[in-house]
Amino acid sequence: MSLFAIADLHLSLGTDKPMDVFDGWRDYVPRIEENWHSCVGPDDTVVIAGDISWAMKLEEAVTDFRFINSLPGRKLILKGNHDYWWSTRKKIEAFLEENRFSSIGIVHNSAVEAGRFAVCGTRGWLYDAESAEDKKIVSREVGRLNASLDAAEKTGKKPIVFLHYPPVYGGMECREIMDVLVNRKVGDCYYGHIHGSAAAKRSPTGEYRGVRMHLISCDYLGFRPLLVNE
Repeated sequence: MSLFAIADLHLSLGTDKPMDVFDGWRDYVPRIEENWHSCVGPDDTVVIAGDISWAMKLEEAVTDFRFINSLPGRKLILKGNHDYWWSTRKKIEAFLEENRFSSIGIVHNSAVEAGRFAVCGTRGWLYDAESAEDKKIVSREVGRLNASLDAAEKTGKKPIVFLHYPPVYGGMECREIMDVLVNRKVGDCYYGHIHGSAAAKRSPTGEYRGVRMHLISCDYLGFRPLLVNE
C-alpha cells in the first residue's frame, strides 16, 4: 500500500470551464488518467488537496466525481478555494453514497489512516490575511487543522498534513497555520494552489522552520500523483 498526493485537478467534465486554454494544460484530463493508471494501484491511497471540480453545486459535480471514482485506489479529498460545490460533511457523504462513489472519502475536521500514516489537514487560508473577515477564517482553519491533528493523534499513526493554500509563500507566512505545524511537530506538509513556474519559484519546497514542504499542484507535478511513501 502506497500513499500519493496531488492537488488542483480543476475538472470541468460536467461544466463549461476548460483549463486547456492555460499554458501547459492542454489535454490535461487524459494526461491525469494515463499517469494515474501508470503509478497508482488498487490498494493505494491518493490525497487530492483541493480545487477538485469547477462545479458550483454537488449535483453538477457528478461527472467529475465519476471520473475520479473510476481511477485506481482510494481517494481522500480536501476543500480548495474553487470548490464551490463543497457542502456539509453529511451532504457530501450522502452524495458519494447515493452515486456509489465508494472509492472517495473526505478529510474535514478528521484524520484517515493510510498505512503507517494518518492523513489530516484543511483548506488553510491566505498568507497575507489582514482584514477582520480573513482573520476570522484563519482562526476557523486553525481550529480545523488542530481537530484533524487531534484525530490523527488518536490513531497512533504518524500525521501528514495536507493543505490547499501554502502556509508560506514568497517569504510571507500565514503565521497561525505555520505555528500549528511547528508547535505540533508536523514533519511534512503538502500543499497546492500555486500554478505556473514563476509562482512555483516563490513557493517553499524542502525544509522550512523544521517542516518539510511539498508543492503538489497538478501542473507542477506534470499531472502525475506524487509518491509520498511506500
